[in-house]
Amino acid sequence: MGKPLILVSSITYAMKGRDLLGRQGISAYLERVPKMERTGGCGYALHVPHHIEEAETILQQAGIRVLGRMDGEEA
Repeated sequence: MGKPLILVSSITYAMKGRDLLGRQGISAYLERVPKMERTGGCGYALHVPHHIEEAETILQQAGIRVLGRMDGEEA
């Protein structure tokens, strides 16, 4: 089983998102997305081991463009 990932539109958003989620008490880690899995984004995503639904909502409310999600089996 792979890691649950939130795909974002840029490395800058990935870093901002990681910091934002950390301030909210949610662990998030920058991950490089394999080329074959990229969907037009920058190639970076946030690995969020727990509370991924809440994390995605927080990112979207903060104006961070979320391109999609890979929930483990796809990653």
